[in-house]
Amino acid sequence: MIQVAKLPANKLKLRIYETRVQMGAEAAKDAAEKIKELLLLKQGFINIIFAAAPSQNEFLSSLSQEKDINWRRVNAFHMDEYVGLDNKAPQTFARFLKESIFEKVSLNEVHYINGNAEDLHAECLRYAKLLKEYPADIVCMGIGENTHIAFNDPHSADFNDPLMVKVVTLDELSRQQQLHDGCFTHLQDVPTSAITLTIPALLQANSIYCIVPGKKKARAVFHTLNSEVNENYPSTSLKKHSNATLYLDMDSASEL
Repeated sequence: MIQVAKLPANKLKLRIYETRVQMGAEAAKDAAEKIKELLLLKQGFINIIFAAAPSQNEFLSSLSQEKDINWRRVNAFHMDEYVGLDNKAPQTFARFLKESIFEKVSLNEVHYINGNAEDLHAECLRYAKLLKEYPADIVCMGIGENTHIAFNDPHSADFNDPLMVKVVTLDELSRQQQLHDGCFTHLQDVPTSAITLTIPALLQANSIYCIVPGKKKARAVFHTLNSEVNENYPSTSLKKHSNATLYLDMDSASEL
């Protein structure tokens, strides 16, 4: 891990690593230790919310290989899903997480967001009810190029959102990022709306592990750590969380 001078990150803990692979492995190690700690402390199950994005590849790969985790006592959720994308499409976040971790470990339950529900409002209420029934212990997430967390883009981010889950329109930077990530070939193929957990819903978790590799995230990382906490930069909300850690590689940390 690279040693850096103290940054104006408030409560947000910062870890910087030489490589993306090292970053993912170390973040997974930390998350695994927290999972095992909670499983020892709790008699029942723990609940984890996962992000679906290529930025999470190394982290999820390492986490799925962690030994001594009793995954049968873990309930899994995801934090967003496209609206209107065929459920069989390779770009759905449900499919990404199935292939990256959910089908690699033996979870107790997996709760998926249905982006093709006939009544999207009802689907948001259904998922919000689940999140209240199974309060999140851990969130594993990233930060978007426009500093979004989940799909809370700057125009729709609300730090005091009364909702836990909502439908949002995606801004152009969010949609462009899907091209940069190699998920879609043409912008017109990227959905224009999504169901997302809100910022308060994410920040209710006891522990947050935020994994952010890559040069294209460097400006977002800069704003996360150096800008005032405000909704123009949704990821700055992490600085108010009591137990959040930001994991970077040298590329994403290059503007610090």
